[in-house]
Amino acid sequence: MKWYITLTFLLVAALLAACGAQPTPSEPTPDIAAVRTSAASTVVAQFTLTAAVFTPTPPIAPTQSVIETEAPAETEESAAQPAETSETDAALCDLLGYDAETIDISVPDNTIMMPGQEFIKTWKVKNVGTCAWGAGYALAFAGTGVKMDGQFISFTEVVQPGQEVEVSVQFKAPSQAGNYVSTWIMQNPRGFTFPEAIYVKITVQ
Repeated sequence: MKWYITLTFLLVAALLAACGAQPTPSEPTPDIAAVRTSAASTVVAQFTLTAAVFTPTPPIAPTQSVIETEAPAETEESAAQPAETSETDAALCDLLGYDAETIDISVPDNTIMMPGQEFIKTWKVKNVGTCAWGAGYALAFAGTGVKMDGQFISFTEVVQPGQEVEVSVQFKAPSQAGNYVSTWIMQNPRGFTFPEAIYVKITVQ
């Protein structure tokens, strides 16, 4: 019996020693990186919330409006119009004069014509301007009276300033009896008409 008690005591002592020697389970070591990440996320979240509430509206910089004016573009119509001095120069340059006593070379006033008779009227005129009369210068119907199918007979030579020249138009008398007048005027190649007009006057019987 004594040895049984002793053995039991030793077993109990061994068990107690084993229990006392067992280390107390320690708490798990925290993950330092995870703690830092969590703290950083918290700070960022707080900053974002604060910025959303307190971010001031940036001031609007004053703007200065600049008004630019453009010169009106030149249109095709204005570009095509001649300068005002052109007509003035033409008026001074192109002039016709005549002597009332010698102007009628043929078909004096009130000449008797047959109905439908063809004839040529010739006048003696003088270039009293400063421009020579050449190609493009012609007598044109002035619109007064009856044209009588008149056709200007072109110059055969250039008429210099101060020179006298005979100018002619071919006509055809109207078919009805009566007194007829046809007025003509000189014009230059640009269509500028001279101020002086000449005419033919006939009687159809």
